[in-house]
Amino acid sequence: MSVAAKICGINDATAMRTAVAGGAKFVGLVFYPPSPRALDPDAAAELAALVPADVSRVGLFVDPDDALLNKILERVPLEMIQLHGSESPERCRAVKACTGLPVMKAIKVATKADLDVTHTYDGAVDWLMFDAKAPAGMTNALPGGNALTFDWALLTGRKWPVPWMLAGGINADNVTDAVRASGTTIIDVSSGVEAAPGHKDPARIRAFLEAIESL
Repeated sequence: MSVAAKICGINDATAMRTAVAGGAKFVGLVFYPPSPRALDPDAAAELAALVPADVSRVGLFVDPDDALLNKILERVPLEMIQLHGSESPERCRAVKACTGLPVMKAIKVATKADLDVTHTYDGAVDWLMFDAKAPAGMTNALPGGNALTFDWALLTGRKWPVPWMLAGGINADNVTDAVRASGTTIIDVSSGVEAAPGHKDPARIRAFLEAIESL
């Protein structure tokens, strides 16, 4: 099986170079200030300049308004917008119209019922991402990057009209199980390649990409 990787939340040049050299097909830049991985436009532009044409630059936003999207895109060349908040299908369509870019919507999953919403996004998004839903009582929970997993078997055999990625608590040690259980062909990782929240570890990035390469 051929599996691709997205390294998300990259916020320094060493991590970006390591991700690209290791074969990541997607790299994620976060534009959500509460996140320890958040970037300002100038820093993001510098990192984006390190990315070759065959790697897709994805911008992660949480319930962004048009002004923020335009501000970022004026400085940072992106190939995709990742919406990780409570964006409705209508808002996803509006973001596509505003940016002219493909949109990926993150669906937060804890139980099978959480997948029922995906059909409402048919025709509104170009990609889906399935990430772990944070428990209601979790302190300082972020929209994503909480190092949580969910039951990957909930995705087994499921079909959607657009490509999708799997995220949530995945690392070099469990990525093989995640792929086998879910059937995904694209894995997103952020906290799983960090030494601490917001601090990417080049050795962990390399180990993760080597594990992906072996699948």
